[in-house]
Amino acid sequence: MIPSSGYRLQPDIVYQQSHGNALDVYVPAHGQSRAVVVFFYGGSWESGRRQDYRFVAEALTARGHSVVIPDYRKYPEVVFPAFVEDAAAAVAWVHRHIAEYGGDPGRIFVAGHSAGAHIAALLALDPTYLQAQAMSPMDLRGMIGLAGPYDFLPLQTARLKAVFPGEHLQYLAQPVNVLQPPNPPVLLLVGRKDETVLPRNSESLAQHIQKAGGRVELRYFENEGHIGMALRLARPFQGDGRVVQAIGEFIDRETAF
Repeated sequence: MIPSSGYRLQPDIVYQQSHGNALDVYVPAHGQSRAVVVFFYGGSWESGRRQDYRFVAEALTARGHSVVIPDYRKYPEVVFPAFVEDAAAAVAWVHRHIAEYGGDPGRIFVAGHSAGAHIAALLALDPTYLQAQAMSPMDLRGMIGLAGPYDFLPLQTARLKAVFPGEHLQYLAQPVNVLQPPNPPVLLLVGRKDETVLPRNSESLAQHIQKAGGRVELRYFENEGHIGMALRLARPFQGDGRVVQAIGEFIDRETAF
């Protein structure tokens, strides 16, 4: 059971009229918001809905942060890069409007799990998407990726080849290929037992960021698989709390100035 106390919810806010995309805003019930986390859910770029990720908002509002969870278009309605463009529009909405909900537009983080981490990484590392919204990756305080695919060529399935059609788009879809400094700091969280998105994705991205002179932290969780990295944000499954703690410490460090 996800607690309904501790936060205030502003649901069903349309951020992109052209495609009918909406988002939910969660703000701490007590006290001023310390940071704003825009969280993109996973689902292989073809499934998921924002209402199912209230547990993420509960975990982070409990630490005093506002949380925004957008929907975005997915395959087969669209293919890459449309869902990343939707995500950029969501971040731009947050930047323009979050002050109306008590959040600080100067303290925005992007985060995500699995396909959502891939989307968040592209927003933070490739300036193309936010520039189209009159923003820059450096308008973000940081990026947080849980179990994300960042270096996943060659594509192994026909479905993935449909989501990312053609070699050129497949190349551009890899965060390791499109990293353009300067970028905000990055936190990568990965389960050692993840057999869906192999840990080498996070390892490769961390190496590329380091080579480019960026700041990145790679944290391993020995006994976690792919889904477990997201479930550790849900109160009944937080266990020792190390996943939530790692995210909280990163946000605290990057908002201490």
